[in-house]
Amino acid sequence: MEVKIGVQHAPREIVLESGQNAEDIERVVAEALAGKSQLLSLEDEDGRKILVPADRLAYVELGEPTTRKVGFSAL
Repeated sequence: MEVKIGVQHAPREIVLESGQNAEDIERVVAEALAGKSQLLSLEDEDGRKILVPADRLAYVELGEPTTRKVGFSAL
């Protein structure tokens, strides 16, 4: 699942591919926004952790992963 995170006062968004489903990501984001945790913590498909201070979240966008087309076509 593709996740885009907007951070306040940062010129670029954070984009990651997560192995988690949308419901799990929504739950973690909601807990961070409700003040249950100080950090939004997500893990990408490579096992790297992304930590964002909850009070700096601008938005979180969930989407489907884009498939890359590789191959050749006959002209």
